Amino acid sequence: MDDLIINFAPTGMVPTKEHTPHVPITVSEIVDDVLAAYDLGAGIAHLHTRDALSGAPEVNPDTFAAIIEGIRRHAPDLVICVSLSGRNVTDPELRAAPLGLDGELKPDMGSLTLSSLNFVQQASVNSPSTIQFLARRMQERGIMPELEVFDLGMINYLKYMRSRAMLTPPFYCNVLFGNIAGLQASATELGAVEAVMPSDVTWAAAGIGAAQTPAVSLAAALGRHVRVGLEDNIWLDRARATLATNRQLVERVVRLAEVAERAPMSPARIRELLGLAPGNGQYGRA
Repeated sequence: MDDLIINFAPTGMVPTKEHTPHVPITVSEIVDDVLAAYDLGAGIAHLHTRDALSGAPEVNPDTFAAIIEGIRRHAPDLVICVSLSGRNVTDPELRAAPLGLDGELKPDMGSLTLSSLNFVQQASVNSPSTIQFLARRMQERGIMPELEVFDLGMINYLKYMRSRAMLTPPFYCNVLFGNIAGLQASATELGAVEAVMPSDVTWAAAGIGAAQTPAVSLAAALGRHVRVGLEDNIWLDRARATLATNRQLVERVVRLAEVAERAPMSPARIRELLGLAPGNGQYGRA
């Protein structure tokens, strides 16, 4: 069984300081949490930006640049993914703006959700034209899509885009379990993903809220990979009695990896597996 990729998602678009004081919002808070996760064994960081005063989600290339610069000063090999989410932004050009960063600020990956979907109180709209536009822009920039899947239909769309060379290997995918309108964190539904996911796709399980621990536990045990962090879950326990920190969530995944006899995969090995440039000043597709 291969080592375990730990994809760290510290912030997301939903948790605020009112929800939990532990969610990192400012550049320095996000950088500090990413570097702590890196020291624990995280090999990928999945980044969102927030307005430093209001905490509201934003798409700001300057803020992304500041976060990436702060991370790479101390962890130049860490694989960095910028979120291109459509949850609160509809303009494809605005969503693609962080892909224009270059040099040591260039992201290795950009997130690409493979269809529209509903969350509990909000829709994330990803039209076919927008998905294909973002995929094309990443191809032009030599940046790897971090594919995001919430249901089996999105896997079918992955296959469709691949068949038309809109996506090219190697592939990395986060499969998110626990959303009200998508896959749930059960062995049955994880097995359904396993049955239809192309065999050459490297994929990680993430769990929303109480689904986080079951999803990552199953993935660690079955040889897949994990995404973890306050973006997906702010609680340490199912009873919602204790607010988690990002450090605690990563530490728990590391313990799960130890039980499964899997070490955290190094950024260098992740880059080799995914065909990414080696880091340390060289980023994006190799």
